[in-house]
Amino acid sequence: MPPAQTDHGADPAGALLRARAKRPVWALGLMSGTSLDGIDAALIRSDGIAVQEIGPALTLPYGTDLRERLRGLLGGEGEAAEEAAVARLLTEAHAEVVRRLLTEAARASATIDVVGFHGHTILHRPKDGITRQIGDGALLAALTGIPVVNDFRSADVAAGGEGAPLVPVFHRALVAELERPLAVLNLGGVANVTWIGPSRADGEDDLLAFDTGPGNAPLDDWVRHHTGEAYDVGGKLAASGRVDALRLAALLDNAFFARRPPKSLDRNHFMTAAIAGLPVADGAATLAAFTAAAVARAEAHLPAPPKRWLVAGGGRHNAALMAALRAALSAPVQTVDELGWDGDALEAQAFGFLAVRSLRGLPLSLPRTTGVAAATAGGSLALPVKS
Repeated sequence: MPPAQTDHGADPAGALLRARAKRPVWALGLMSGTSLDGIDAALIRSDGIAVQEIGPALTLPYGTDLRERLRGLLGGEGEAAEEAAVARLLTEAHAEVVRRLLTEAARASATIDVVGFHGHTILHRPKDGITRQIGDGALLAALTGIPVVNDFRSADVAAGGEGAPLVPVFHRALVAELERPLAVLNLGGVANVTWIGPSRADGEDDLLAFDTGPGNAPLDDWVRHHTGEAYDVGGKLAASGRVDALRLAALLDNAFFARRPPKSLDRNHFMTAAIAGLPVADGAATLAAFTAAAVARAEAHLPAPPKRWLVAGGGRHNAALMAALRAALSAPVQTVDELGWDGDALEAQAFGFLAVRSLRGLPLSLPRTTGVAAATAGGSLALPVKS
């Protein structure tokens, strides 16, 4: 295994890669989301401004041991030795995903210009200037032999931003030909929305993005605790239950929903204590309704009503949640798959796209996406060292 080095702009190989990224290049994006379901990987060809081509994608579910060890680090309270050990295992798992995707796509690693490696968030408290994603970019570069961009969020948080969400600039590229305004809703462990308005006179799109509230995390945790299953498959449990209106009102009685965006959340901001004692199916139904109601509350913060909502992320597979969204929102609700997008690969594609933007020094975040004072670039480049 060759070693890797971190590039800060002076290394000739890094400079050459940055120059090459001004034309469309192939990137491999990786995402380990807050739902703790596994690692998504996707190929994308882009110049960091437009999307020229979407390639194959795959998901590698976590094994039970790695998932539970990751869960034990949430909140940033794990022991340092355990965190280091899990970070290495996580990085090695990402390297395996890269290998599998390239094998399935019949692609050599030399044909991929850069890997976008998000890592796994174990703590996100931007008001305290903290966001932590574990995963070793230099190790991943060494294991794959491909340059790696990681550490996407810290520059934004250091500049006063929320550090999330980062996908809005990718959403903007994807919807270039669609009628606006529209909203792209990602239902991961936490839910976030990107509102995209008509292009302004200065040539810039009008973007607003923020976390709307819970996504799948509280429901997943409830189901795991009560049934041992990782999540509510298809939303069948939630569909079989009844929403407890009083408990739902208690869940919605949270100052977060009134805060003006941009704003973001830690995965564990909303817990399930408010529904303790409910029958399992009723608790699932109430939590699904909670996610949908939180999105409806978010609608009041949008500059203009969207003509439609496009839903991505694992939550779109939950029929009860999708039905609740359609009942709660004032515009048609579609899955992104109905547009021909791969809703399971979207965030991985986004981090491939962001890796190219990082190489070019283009902004990853904007004042109306993370609350940062000015458009902010980010990411750190690790280069495999040739032996």
